[in-house]
Amino acid sequence: MSTDIATDAGQPDPTVPRPEHPRPQLLRDRWVNLNGRWQFEIDPADTGLERGLLDRELDGSILVPFAPESEASGVGHVDFMEAVWYRRDIQAPWETGRTILHFGAVDYDTTVWIDGREVGRHRGGFSSFSFDVTEHLTPGRASALVVRARDARLGVQARGKQANWYANTHCHYTRTTGIWQTVWLESVPDSHVRRLRVTPQLGDGSLTVEADVADPAGHRLLAVVSDADGEAARAEAPLGLDLAATLRLPIPPERLRPWSPADPHLYDLAVTVLDAEGRAVDEVRSYAGMRSVAIDGDRLLLNGEPVFQRLVLDQGYWPETLMTAPDDAALVRDIELAMAAGFNGARLHQKAFEERFFHHADRMGYLVWAEFGDWGVSGNGPAGHNQQPTAAFVGEWLELLARDHNHPSIVGWCPLNETHQLMHDRTTALDDVTLAMFLATKLADPSRPVIDASGYSHRVSATDVYDSHSYEQDPEAFRRQQAGLAQGEPYRNRDARGEVSVPYRGQPFFVSEFGGVWWNPEAETTGEDRAESWGYGQRVRDEEAFYERFSGLVAVLAEDPRMFGYCYTQLTDVFQEQNGIYRFDRSDKLDVDRIRAAQSAPPAYERRR
Repeated sequence: MSTDIATDAGQPDPTVPRPEHPRPQLLRDRWVNLNGRWQFEIDPADTGLERGLLDRELDGSILVPFAPESEASGVGHVDFMEAVWYRRDIQAPWETGRTILHFGAVDYDTTVWIDGREVGRHRGGFSSFSFDVTEHLTPGRASALVVRARDARLGVQARGKQANWYANTHCHYTRTTGIWQTVWLESVPDSHVRRLRVTPQLGDGSLTVEADVADPAGHRLLAVVSDADGEAARAEAPLGLDLAATLRLPIPPERLRPWSPADPHLYDLAVTVLDAEGRAVDEVRSYAGMRSVAIDGDRLLLNGEPVFQRLVLDQGYWPETLMTAPDDAALVRDIELAMAAGFNGARLHQKAFEERFFHHADRMGYLVWAEFGDWGVSGNGPAGHNQQPTAAFVGEWLELLARDHNHPSIVGWCPLNETHQLMHDRTTALDDVTLAMFLATKLADPSRPVIDASGYSHRVSATDVYDSHSYEQDPEAFRRQQAGLAQGEPYRNRDARGEVSVPYRGQPFFVSEFGGVWWNPEAETTGEDRAESWGYGQRVRDEEAFYERFSGLVAVLAEDPRMFGYCYTQLTDVFQEQNGIYRFDRSDKLDVDRIRAAQSAPPAYERRR
């Protein structure tokens, strides 16, 4: 299956950063990558509009899509920036159809102008957004595209692991401001597919394809599913006045091949808008995987079978590019590194990963729990220091659910993480937002399990999955701590001041953060202190002690027949947080063969029927 396509100007230009198509599940032939050198200016007090930045050339330059805090951007400014401005000329190389301007992600509050006219606004630092700019462009003439991104230091907004004080410390990292994913133009006809929603129904062997279509009246929708042997199924239906159409495509039993880590089979999917004479008006190329995720009592099943999830916490940061992967190969490399160490998936932590990561997880058979980067208000979670989350958390999360629904590698959703707040006798905004995000997720995607909030504050009794976080470093103490699951009383995160979670009600259970073993070999000879090297608990005395602790902690969870998986902290070191299996630059830090061997014993969960 091929997913990288040519632009109107030919094959992707390898001299442009991140030249590959950013959206592998909705491909068209006519698109132009806008990454590269843009004009740039920092607006420290967010007064740029009053000072005329919209109408003049900017003082500096930046390499998009890398954030100005990163070395790769050419700016490397790591202090707070209330606002930043971007400017470049754009010109659509096509004369027919409509032109859509796409942004992979901009942190945080974005306004876009073309030739001084406002095109649109978007709020949210992780979700993708698009504007129809047809009326703002003149064929054959360059237009000035200007982007302002506001990123208030003290604003109530989702930031993930970005530090909201000046310096990096503990598990908080260098900030990201402004554009940090690919920007591109795309040509579409008047009647075109805006979004696809593809859901496998493994029980009856069919795919459900929902298409959101612009200007649908008088057209028909055709969907064709293919595999290596050619066409496997097709369906067609008229498009009426509704904006969306739904097609069901039964896969012949002899062609049905479930997606799994052992066999990550993907079907090609082509969706076409046809006019009244049957001519193709618009065509998009995509793909799909046939798999199911189900709950059976306290068991979590993949394709009807218990699959023990050996997950690793992935923060998705790189030394010179921060939250932006330096290139597409880096995304593949992180999955390969995790699998080489014996993990079969990841919890993507406090960051909405780009679509190409999920694409590679799909084709490589890598299980993923997708999470929202909800941290960012003072304190760990969105309830710190009496500040409460807002409706913006719900809206941005819904944008991400719509964007990422189609990826078979995603086996669960996690909208919130470690929302520290006591259970009060009065409902708070955190209670409201937690329930809203949980219910919104269930409505947006009934096909996957949802954790209301990972670790600490489980505030929704009906959460599909219950979990806890524990960084107990002694394996025997860890075993005693986790022993209650056998009696239906698993370890729950509590606060010394009182209860933070509703009671456990027999849901599937796993420890979704543990380990975090602090090991920095260089610190033994350089004498680095905690400010420069941080991890959980007491740093191990030597590498051999690391393997002993890792093996002991892993065994506690893998030997528990009621534990459906675990998530080890973490894949790589990130700046001062030095508890990774690999170094921050992805070089070897430990004997990966020993890490893999420690996870190789058949888990008790898969033996339980």
